[in-house]
This record gives sequence, C-alpha cells and structure tokens, in this order.
Amino acid sequence: MPCMRLGLGNWLLSTFWPNVALCRPHPPPLLVSRLLSLADLWKFAHVYRYAHCSLILGPDKIKLSKRHGATSCGQFKEDGFLPDAMINYLSLLGWNDGTDTEIFTREELIDAFDINRVVKSPSIFDMAKLRWINGQHLKMMSIEEVVPLVHWQLKKENVLTQNGEEGGDDGNAPGTKFTIAATTLAKQMMETTKCAATNAQEVLRYGLPPSYADLAPEGEEVNMIHNGHFYAIGSALVRVFEAGEMPLPDPARPSDAFLDGKSGEPIVEDNQTGGNDYSFPAAYKAFMKSLAKQQKVKGKQLFHPVRLAITGAMSGQDVTKQLALISMAADPSMDVDNASVGTVSIDERFIRLKSFLETIPEEFRAPKAKEDEKKDSAAAFKSSLSSLPSSQQQQTFSDDKNQQFSYDGPPISALDIRVGIIRRAWNHEEADKLYCEEIDVGDESGEPRMIASGLRPFYDSSSDLQGRKVLVLCNLKARKLVGFPSHGMVLCASDSDHTTVKLISPPPDAVVGERVTVPGYQFEGEEGKPEKENRVGKKKIFEKIAPYLKTSEYGVPMFCGAPFMTSAGVCTTPLSDAQVS
Repeated sequence: MPCMRLGLGNWLLSTFWPNVALCRPHPPPLLVSRLLSLADLWKFAHVYRYAHCSLILGPDKIKLSKRHGATSCGQFKEDGFLPDAMINYLSLLGWNDGTDTEIFTREELIDAFDINRVVKSPSIFDMAKLRWINGQHLKMMSIEEVVPLVHWQLKKENVLTQNGEEGGDDGNAPGTKFTIAATTLAKQMMETTKCAATNAQEVLRYGLPPSYADLAPEGEEVNMIHNGHFYAIGSALVRVFEAGEMPLPDPARPSDAFLDGKSGEPIVEDNQTGGNDYSFPAAYKAFMKSLAKQQKVKGKQLFHPVRLAITGAMSGQDVTKQLALISMAADPSMDVDNASVGTVSIDERFIRLKSFLETIPEEFRAPKAKEDEKKDSAAAFKSSLSSLPSSQQQQTFSDDKNQQFSYDGPPISALDIRVGIIRRAWNHEEADKLYCEEIDVGDESGEPRMIASGLRPFYDSSSDLQGRKVLVLCNLKARKLVGFPSHGMVLCASDSDHTTVKLISPPPDAVVGERVTVPGYQFEGEEGKPEKENRVGKKKIFEKIAPYLKTSEYGVPMFCGAPFMTSAGVCTTPLSDAQVS
C-alpha cells in the first residue's frame, strides 16, 4: 500500500498492512524505523516489507508537479474525471498485469495486482491516455449513472441555471430532461463528463459567420461552397422553413430524438434514430429523401451542406438530435441559461443562413456539371505534372498503359483511400513504435477515426504529425493494436530495407474526406464503389494490390504507373522508387 511521509505511522496504526511501498522521493529507512517506534509499533517492525516505486514524470520528463496541470484531486473532479478511472490509470503508471488489458474495475485491480510486475523505470503521466481510459469507464456506465455527473457539469459551466435539484436525479426536476438529452447526445464521444457540457454549448451556438468573406480561405467550408451545392441546398432549406414546411421537433415531445421508439429508453449510438414512425426524426428523414431527389444530389454533397446550414459546423452529431436539443433549450421549463451559453434559436439560424447566402459570389451559386468537375480534375492533374521533368511526364503515361495491361488483380477502386487531417497525435503508452492519432477523414458521422501508426522510429515527436494532411486507407476493419482501437491505416512510402519511412501527402488544397482516384480506373457508380471492410480483409484485397503501389522517380505514389490523384492535384512524398504501404 502506498504511504507518504509523516502520515506513515498513523496509516500503519490503522491498517497493520505488512507491505509498505514508498514512492520516490521517500523517507529514508532510518526515518521509517523511527516513525514505527513513535507509533509504538516496534514489536511489529520485523514483519513489514519495504518496496520503492519509481517516479512519475510529466510529459517534459521532469518530476510531476502542480506545474503540469491539475493541482488537486478536486481539480480532476471539476474536469470531469471519474474516481474509478483515476485509480485505473494511476495503477498503470509503473505496473501492468502482463497482458494487453488496460481497463480495470477496482475489484479487478485488487485481484490482478502483483508487486513483482512493478517496473523500475519512471512512468510518464499522459493526460491523453487518462482521458481515453476515463472515456472507456464512461462507456461502461449507464445513462442513469452518468446523468447526475453531467448535470453537475452543466450547472458548473452555466449551461443550466442554479435552479432545480442539485444532482439531477429527479426526472421531473428543471433541467433534468435537458441533461438526459445532452448526456445521450455526447455519450459515445465523451472522454470526461465535462465533454457533455462543452458539447451542449457547441450545439446550442451557431458557427456560420455573417458572410462568405469571413470564412477561412483554405477552410473545408470554402471548398464545399465552391462546389456549388451549398447555395442551392441552403436556399431550398430557407424556402421550406419560411413556408412552414420544415420538419421540426414537436414541443410536446422534445425528447423523441433521444429515446428508442419501442422501449422509451435513451439511445446512445449516434447512428441510431430515436422516436417512432410518426415522430420528428422519421419526418426529417423523409424530408431529406425528398430534398435529395429535388436537388439531384446524395451522400456528402447533400449531408455536408445541410449540416453546415443548420448547425454551422462541418461535422458533429446527428442533426435531428442537435435540432431537438436546440428546441429544448427554448423551453423555459428546461432551465437552460441561454444568455450565458449564447444559444442561437432555430428561427434565428435561418435568418442568419439567408443573410449568409446573399454574400456568396455568383460563380459559386450553381453546382458544377460533372463534365466541369472532370475538367477541373484533369486540369489539376496536368498542372501537377507540369512541375515535373518532361521525362517523368512521359514515363507516367507509358508506365500507366504498360502496367495496366499486365495487372489482373482487384481494381484499385476496391480501396477507400481518402484525404485526412491529423487533428491530434500522442505516444502510445505501451508500444515504443506506435503513435496514436485522431484523424478526420470526412466520415458522415462527423467523428474522427482513431488510428495507431508505427511511425515513432521515423518521426521524433507526435507534434510533427499534428495538423498534417495524409492519405488514409479507410475500409479496413477496426482492430486493437497493443490495446488501442485502430480503424484504418495511414499510407506511407518506405525504402527497401524499411530504414526510412515518410508520409504520403495530398496537395495542400485537397479536401478532407475526398476520395483519392487513379486515372484510367472507374471510381464512379456501382463499379467504382469501394469494397466493404470485411471483404477487404477476407479477400486480402490490399495485400494483392500492395505490390503494385510504388512511388515514381520523383516521389509520386503510383498504382501500375498511374498517379494518386485528388481534385487539387497529385499526391507526393519525399521518397522515390519506394514501396507504398
């Protein structure tokens, strides 16, 4: 059992535990003996065994102190961490049970602990890993268990007023229905209970700026608007709303979007639709089908513009649930402090949307024809090639034709390779060669992918990865890499002996979520659809294609001599004549 300094005598007196583990810096053995004497326990001294645990260091490899973040256990509570998760994480600093298991209950820790598994080397306190473990503990809890904790956070963050029951246990108390909705909305992405409060704030606010000119020039929003669909879809939404034909949450049944239509229980999966066949979510789904048919668009060309128009963000949770939460906030009985949060009502959102649409330049108000998109892609291809030596340009086309004729494996379109951006990266706690990454690949759910990559031997710091655009193979089944759930693979180029590995980079202007194509191959329609995740693994599709993935003399990744393309041009890497994997 751990004990510290002058509290040692009292602790021994109260527990009579025969094993004493001292964390460095620790009192010297002589002081320990004196403390035992002072506690009048000298006659028991011979039965005690002493061990020393290694230091805990901060990310800077310096002894952990209050300068590294939270200064007390109370601070961790305020930040939304669970006691069981804290105990779980602290137990793994300098100890493991010899397996890949990382999530333990208190009882499981007691059963698994063996002092012989304590390691000598110092441990590093990794806040990202603590947040991940806390998130896993939250996932194991029921909605009913989490709601009181989220209720406390909502009050602390001034999302709710200070009225009503303190703990949020009473289902009829002011704010509790809102708390259940906010908890349900954030349950799957929560790493701390505070995440539910900050997520609710983001949902209630509206991120669409006053005008097109206020958007970041290189942002995803601008790239989407340039495709022309946003103006048409946004205008259609405004017309329908002003005509009173837009499906909206029923004020008499505001919780429908968060409850299972049959059981009435809260739903926590973002891809689950709440309510029954006659409730708001079902009406919204039918409306979206009608809008898709009217605008002649589908997939991300429909969902992304609608999401930006209604929520003011390019990604996020299910739109029906967000609309339901905004609707609940407008009800005074929910006790939401809208002034403090900066809530933007549904009515106000459409007023702002209409004003924003008027500022979009004329050239971006009509969707591009497919022929124009192909021309743009071809122009980007030629522009990218023009920067290469003429010999490389000729080699690209000649190799393309020759290798395509000799290849008889699965089509390259079977792979779902997309442009992604690494939002966050950190060291894997247990594996020296792995970085853990949070990568936005434009999934319709709005959630980033968690991916582990063996890049630590080749990139000195995780900060070298953060913010970089990369290529991600997305249709791989999720699997655990040394306990970390990894869903996808970052594509890199490596030399023959694998001593040098470099990321493959899309052009700076490439759109996140855009699918990478290869000239000469069909990527549209049924024929061009990527294979499902289970078939890619079962049929070993990537393994069959991989030998034909190489970089050119000038660092352009190729399949059978044809380059990896985006709408902004060809992809590149510093390594020439290298294998892509």
